Amino acid sequence: MILRPLTEAEIIDIRHKLNQLETEHRALDREVGHLDQLINADPMLIRRLKKQKLALKERISVLRHMLNLDTSD
Repeated sequence: MILRPLTEAEIIDIRHKLNQLETEHRALDREVGHLDQLINADPMLIRRLKKQKLALKERISVLRHMLNLDTSD
């Protein structure tokens, strides 16, 4: 597999997507924290939100890795 450097447009797109995902992750983190404080919170909802947070974290990690690989020339 031959890898090529990312174009400026691709880097901008990745950074934009990364920013969106990080914002979404922070929002989910706040929501889970709020729900954890509630006595009658739905444990299934909390579990589902935590899974979403984990999936976002993994996608964020992939994008960060892509940017780091491109800047390590």
